[in-house]
Amino acid sequence: MITSIFTLSPAYLSIAFALAVALSLALKLWLSSRQIRHVAMHRKVVPEAFATVVPLPAHQKAADYTIAKSRFGLLSLAFDSALLLGWTLLGGLDLLNHFVRDSVLSAWGPMAYQLVLIGAFTLIGSLLDLPFSLYTTFRIEQQFGFNRMTLALYVADMLKGLLVGVLIGLPITALILWLMSAAGPYWWLWAWAAWVAFSLSLMMLYPTVIAPLFNKFKPLENDALVQRIQALMSRCGFALKGLFVMDGSRRSAHGNAYFTGLGPAKRVVFFDTLLQRLQPGEVEAVLAHELGHFKLKHVQKRMLSLFAVSLGAFALLGWLSTQVGFYTGLGVQPNMSAPNDALALLLLMMVVPVFSFFTTPFSSWLSRRHEFQADAYAKLHASAQELKSALLKLHEDNASTLTPDPLYARFYYSHPPAVERLAALGASA
Repeated sequence: MITSIFTLSPAYLSIAFALAVALSLALKLWLSSRQIRHVAMHRKVVPEAFATVVPLPAHQKAADYTIAKSRFGLLSLAFDSALLLGWTLLGGLDLLNHFVRDSVLSAWGPMAYQLVLIGAFTLIGSLLDLPFSLYTTFRIEQQFGFNRMTLALYVADMLKGLLVGVLIGLPITALILWLMSAAGPYWWLWAWAAWVAFSLSLMMLYPTVIAPLFNKFKPLENDALVQRIQALMSRCGFALKGLFVMDGSRRSAHGNAYFTGLGPAKRVVFFDTLLQRLQPGEVEAVLAHELGHFKLKHVQKRMLSLFAVSLGAFALLGWLSTQVGFYTGLGVQPNMSAPNDALALLLLMMVVPVFSFFTTPFSSWLSRRHEFQADAYAKLHASAQELKSALLKLHEDNASTLTPDPLYARFYYSHPPAVERLAALGASA
C-alpha cells in the first residue's frame, strides 16, 4: 500500500522531468557540437607544445576518431532521450508492467512478477542498445584500427555478461525487493547496508572469479620489469599482491593498466598492448601514478562518496515509493493488487541520472584534481619525463585528441587534457 504524510504533485513532477530531459539533451548536444567544431578546427596543425613529439598523421587520426565518435554520439543522445520519454511519460513502462503483471502475477506470485518485470525491462533496453554497440565496435573502432574483436567473441562476451548479470544481479535484486516489502518503514537503510556489503564482496570476487570469464590473466614474466616494480612498491610502502598481464589485444588495440580488487584480492593488471608499447621506465611511471591514487586514498574517498550518495538515493526511494504522484507523474499507474517496489526501483533508475547529470562538472573537476595529485606523487617516486613520454604514447595509441574544446573538457573530462597534464609535470613536452 502506498501511504505518505507528504504528497508529490504528479503534474509538477511531469513538467520538471520533461524540462530536465529537454535541458540535459540540449546541453549535451551543444557541448558535443562545440567539441566537434573545435577538434575539426585544430585538425590541420599539431599544437605547438607537441610539435616535436606527435606526428601530424597521429594528430589527425585522433581528431578524426574523436569527431566520428562524437557525431555518432549525437544520434545516440537523441535516441536515449526519446527512449527515456517513451518508457516514462509516453507509457512504455506502464504497458510493460500490465503485460508482465497479467502474465506472471497469478501464476508465479509477487516476487516472480517483480523480478520478471525488471528482467524484461533490462533485456529490452539491452536489445535496443545493441545496434549502437555493434556500430561502435565494428564500424568506428574497426575503421580506426582499434577493434580486434570477432563477431563470435562479441556474442560470447554478451552471453557471458548476461549469465553473470543473472547470477549476480538476481539475488541482490530479490533481496532488496524483499526488504522493501518486509523490513518496515526503514527498509531503505537495510537495503542500503545489503547493497554496500554486496558491492564490497563483488570488489573482492571480481579479479579472481568474474574477470577471468572474459579475459586471460597470467603473471608478469619479465623479471627485470618485475624487479623494477617491486623496488617502486617498496619505495612507496605498498605491499605487492600480484602483477598480471591481461590479453586486452584480443578485443582492442587500446592500452591500459589498473588496480583491481579489495584486500587480499588486490592486484595490478597490465594490458598486453600497454607492455608492448611502453618502455620499462614508462611502465614504472604509469604504475607510480596508479599507486598515487591508493596512497592518497582517492579510491577510498570515491568509494565512501559512492556509498554516501547511494544512501541518499535509497532514502529518497523510501519516500518516493510511498507517493502515488511519483508513479503517475512519470506515466505509470501503480498496482492496486500487486507490489509496486519494482516499479519504484525502475523509475528511480531512470529519473536520477537525468537530474544528477547537472552535477557532472563537479565530479569531473574532482576526478581531474585527483589525477593531478597522482601525477605529482608519481614525480616523487619515478621519472616525470618517463611519465610524460608514457602519457604521450597512450594518447597516440588511444587516439585521444590533443585539442579538445575547453568547455567540453571542463564538463566531461575525468582526466586533464594532455597539454595541462604535461605542463603540470614540468617543462613543455
